Amino acid sequence: MVMGPSCGLMLADLGAEVIKVEPLEGDNTRRLEHAGAGFFPVFNRNKKSLALNLKSDRGRELFLKLAESADVIIENFRPGTMRDLGIDYETIKAFNPRVVYASASGFGQTGPYSQRPGLDLIAQGMSGLMSITGEEGGPPVKVGVPLCDLTAALFTAYSILSALIARDRDGEGQYIDISLLESGVALEIWETSGYFATGEVPKRLGSAHRVNAPYQAFRTSNGYVTIGATSQGLWTTLCRVLELERLLADPRFDTVAHRKEHEGELARLIEAVTVRETSEHWYQLLERVGVPCGVLNDISQVVDDEQLKARGFIVEMQHPVAGTVRATGNPAHLSGTPIERFEPAPSLGQHTETYLSELGLSPDEIARLREAGVAR
Repeated sequence: MVMGPSCGLMLADLGAEVIKVEPLEGDNTRRLEHAGAGFFPVFNRNKKSLALNLKSDRGRELFLKLAESADVIIENFRPGTMRDLGIDYETIKAFNPRVVYASASGFGQTGPYSQRPGLDLIAQGMSGLMSITGEEGGPPVKVGVPLCDLTAALFTAYSILSALIARDRDGEGQYIDISLLESGVALEIWETSGYFATGEVPKRLGSAHRVNAPYQAFRTSNGYVTIGATSQGLWTTLCRVLELERLLADPRFDTVAHRKEHEGELARLIEAVTVRETSEHWYQLLERVGVPCGVLNDISQVVDDEQLKARGFIVEMQHPVAGTVRATGNPAHLSGTPIERFEPAPSLGQHTETYLSELGLSPDEIARLREAGVAR
């Protein structure tokens, strides 16, 4: 639901012609609640829709015909599904050796877990991400976004671009195998490197840092701010702003290591001060003296943030059903080839006739395919 569409979205934003091949009843995310103005229009902007019955011989034949000129094929099924449909990498490579074929699944194409169903929640748990997320001593917590799905999409997109560069050099495409599990574990490079070095299993830290303190969220009179005083100079400045100069001579807090060792006590002392004023008060005050600080925003505040507005990151698209659809843009700002295209997601099968016509089918032939339940 997320990984494949996200990967295609990243490439479509960059200008690729992305054809979403859907079953005749449509991608199941079209039927999600608020689908008219929510998930589907945003995750499938800048794409085309081709509705084919890939379980029919004629539908498979048309897919393979389209694949003859494809640069890239992305699929997000359980391993073996594309082979069962007769549209797997080996089949397509035989007549299009330049194709870059990317498969993303829960656990990868090989190994004892390969046939297990994979969801982001499962990958977050098995990768260890949930074991290090949440408050110390509390239950494990899922990261608030489908992190393994989205990370796998990023790894797939960057692998595809690398494979295309290699193809320009060597003349041949290749197969890409990405898993949600490995994508999640890859994000833990700090934690795994520490474990390999010390044998100590990382614990949940809430919003705190594994080495530095103070470096976490602190309550204010109307919410939270995040503060990171990661050097001795920043620590000194923070103490002076908070009128906690007495802590500078306290042996519990005189070094980074000591502050980390006593971070619970330190957080209580800092928070006793920060709760007296608003988040905006502390943000403005600490920003003026150069101490890294941010207001902990909810989503309504995020999408109205002046920085994001100034950089054009919140975009609007005109959807034929939903009307004006707001969405986050693309964080890549390229000077020579800026990302400027934000077209609405296609209706189901909107481009079926276009692509079938390009394959040489006449209007009568296309009509017969519709009647036969091969295309829509």
